[in-house]
Parts: sequence; structure tokens; C-alpha cells
Amino acid sequence: MTVIPSVDLTDFISGDAQKKQQFVNAIGKAYEDIGFVALKGHFLNDALVEKLYSEVKKFFSLPVETKQHYEIPGIGGQRGYVSFGKESAKGKKEGDLKEFWHFGQYVENNPKLEAEYPKNVVVKELPEFNEAGKEAYKMLEKTAKYVLRALALYLGLEETYFDNYIHNGNSILRPIHYPPITEEPKDAVRAAAHGDINLITLLMGAQGRGLQVQNHKGEWIDAIAEPDELMINVGDMLSRHTNNKLKSTIHRVINPPRELWGTSRYSIPFFMHPISDMKLDVLEACIDENNPKAFENITAGEFLTERLIELGLIKK
Repeated sequence: MTVIPSVDLTDFISGDAQKKQQFVNAIGKAYEDIGFVALKGHFLNDALVEKLYSEVKKFFSLPVETKQHYEIPGIGGQRGYVSFGKESAKGKKEGDLKEFWHFGQYVENNPKLEAEYPKNVVVKELPEFNEAGKEAYKMLEKTAKYVLRALALYLGLEETYFDNYIHNGNSILRPIHYPPITEEPKDAVRAAAHGDINLITLLMGAQGRGLQVQNHKGEWIDAIAEPDELMINVGDMLSRHTNNKLKSTIHRVINPPRELWGTSRYSIPFFMHPISDMKLDVLEACIDENNPKAFENITAGEFLTERLIELGLIKK
């Protein structure tokens, strides 16, 4: 596998049973083979994408002291601003060369989850920033729901298997700014090699070189989306739940060539998380003689906490 397969979500929701099945087969095979697909036909329109990027660029252009006002202590960076170099990949000392923001779930009719999740942080200086973030969050969540429905069918589950787990789930929209590189980085890159924690990740802004994916032979291949595509990959929670049938692929964002050090890079991943009490126990259908159960039972909330400690975002 040396290229990322491309699929079109409109095939799945077309009402044509044959097109729907072809989409299910194509996305399932891609996630077994490489763990990534480029997806057309999602629910984000060009105007919303443009508006979000415009607001995100305005936010990251604010003075550092203004941005730091939105860095909330004691919540492991789950909402608001996380400053440059704070996050590092699992097992890596050097902080990644990035700053970012977190929009979280807009809980509907569930006081228990409202109390569990930190509140979203409102940027007073930019009235449209939070509005654009919320709208994009909803459209990406809707897109993710249909991708997971296709994967449920591929796994032999009922089509809406994931729906109740992701409704009001602990998902995160993360606009990222990789600032211009001003001096030779010692061992740091824009985002060191890592696997994502969650069920699936939907990435806006994978146009142009930078994002690389490691295939099963250990080779790094460029993952470049068309302007109308989202790059979508399997996270560790889904990989664990499917006993590694669907692959959570290691990926990274490399530093640009020296002549492009003076440029910023922006990307906006949506990390689709379930509610924290979803059991990630290995699905029976994914266990057989050649693939014995590889993971202990754990809930999504327990797994997330474990990983946030490993990433240095929360202290034991």
C-alpha cells in the first residue's frame, strides 16, 4: 500500500444498495490495509471551511498573553488553548512544534455528561470563532456517524451499533497552528510519530506535504488529500475494539524543507470519542484461532485517562 485510497460518502447515503455495499467494502479494506482513507462527499461546505480557517488564523495571530488567558489549568488541555510545545508524543521528551485549541461536545439533554465534560471556552475578542467551531464540530460529528455506520456493517454488526456511544460523546475539534520554524529544531518535529487515542479522526487541512503515514512494511508515505477531501483514520480505541482488525496507523507531521520554514501550517482534526462508559472489550466477531483476544477489557474513559497521563497532559 503506497497511496491512500479515496472513497465518496455520497455512495453510502445514496439509497443505492450496490453503491452502499461497495463503499462499505472499500472503506473496510482500506482500514485493514493502511488505516487511512481520503473521504469526499462529507457534510462540510466550502463556505464553512473557509470561515473556520479564517477565524482560526485570527485566533492564533492574537498576542501570546491574550491566548494564554484561555489556557485553563487543571483540565488536561481538554478545552480552550494549549500553548506551544506543551504536548509531546507518547514516549517522546521533546514537545511538538505546535499550539492548538480544543472545542468539545455540545451536550444535549444529559445533565450527567454536562457535569462530566469541561465547558467550552468562549473567545471574547472573536465573536464568530466559537460559532464557526460549533458548526464545523456538528458537521464533522455527522460525517463520522455515517463512517462508523459503514464500519459497523463491515464488522458484521447492526448498522447503528455505534450511534448511542457517539451521541454526546467526548469528541474534540482541534484547530492546530504549526508556527514558522525560526531555528534548527534539535529533535522536535511538528507532530512526532503517534497513533490517535479515539475511535476515528477526521482531518481537515491535509492538502500539501507534511502528514505521513507508516504502512505495514514500516515505510513512510505522504498522505495528501484533495481540497474537497477529509483524511480519516482509525484510532487506538477502534483498533482495540476490533482486535487490530481495523488498524490504528502510526502517523506524523514532518518539518517542511528549510526554504519553507518561514511559513505557518494549519490543520484541524476532529477526534471522534465515544461516551466514557463505552466498553472497548474486543468484539467476539474479531476473535478466532489466528487472532486470539489481544487486549484486556477497559472502558473508553479509563483508556483516555491512561493516554492523557502518558502524553503529559494530566498528572497522576
